[in-house]
Amino acid sequence: MKPVSAPQEKAPPLDKPHRFVFVLLPRFSLLAFSAAVEALRVANRMSGRTCYSWSYIGDGGTTATSSAGTTITLDSDLVELGRDDTVIVCGGIDVQDATTRRLLNWLRREARRGCPVGGLCTGAHVLAEAGLLDGRRATIHWENQDSFSEEFEDVLLTKSVFTIDGGRYTTAGGTASIDLMLKLIAKQVGEDVASAVADQLIYSSIRTDQDVQRLSIPTRIGVRHPKLATVIKQMEANIEEPISPAVLAREVGLSTRQLERLFRRYLSRSPKRYYMELRLSKARNLLMQTDMSVINVALACGFTSPSHFSKCYRAQYNTTPYRERGAMAADRQSR
Repeated sequence: MKPVSAPQEKAPPLDKPHRFVFVLLPRFSLLAFSAAVEALRVANRMSGRTCYSWSYIGDGGTTATSSAGTTITLDSDLVELGRDDTVIVCGGIDVQDATTRRLLNWLRREARRGCPVGGLCTGAHVLAEAGLLDGRRATIHWENQDSFSEEFEDVLLTKSVFTIDGGRYTTAGGTASIDLMLKLIAKQVGEDVASAVADQLIYSSIRTDQDVQRLSIPTRIGVRHPKLATVIKQMEANIEEPISPAVLAREVGLSTRQLERLFRRYLSRSPKRYYMELRLSKARNLLMQTDMSVINVALACGFTSPSHFSKCYRAQYNTTPYRERGAMAADRQSR
């Protein structure tokens, strides 16, 4: 395929390659990282010039190993960057453990110097910890949204695949890195180059910051029943203060018995059981991803009694919340 020329009326000419500096955290997401780099590489090829360059750095400056076990040799430690560089923090599993004080101080310094700063996957957690997302829109992988919203109340968390708020970029992880990079490429080099990059990557559906990251409820549960989907959406939106099945049924024009039959038919469980599983799933995420006390986790998931919470948790996961957290801490220490 021939390289294409970017329309200069849509994007200013580049005097020199724009450099992206990828900060690789321990156990970073390989897909989110490689998807971003590959989009930049293809942009150079399709534009017929070197629009972008990139380097890999990290705390310590030696190597970084992804959650998939792939090890990347770093170009340097956390060094001072040029003001035109863009910093991209690549997060993954156990981002709290990977967030060092030295990294946070370095990020704050580079942001003060004017560098745009982004986070891929759980990289948004590091930016928020550094105070770089206060009062701004941001996103993070859906699995981390509950813990993030509990910990960073000053961040305007969205469910988008990516967000751009001034000089702050965040993505939900995975292939969302491609969407973010295509947006930046379109702005910096040209829409036709971005389209050519998407074609090369066999990326047929380019998402915007208005697209949400999770599949629709009917697709996720494998059931296309509008009233059932509406009830489940209400359940997911009201975990801290659960709504009774009777009220949920009334809101969609059903009787309690009709709602019960719907859940039994399509999901093989009662509305009460399904709701409980949603609440316990959020509780498990909070236990694994935050330092919130077990009591506060219980309250955040609609349990007013710690003993009732513990009983329900044991029935679902065959362990208590306290033992779950203890096992998690022991696992981290053994790594």
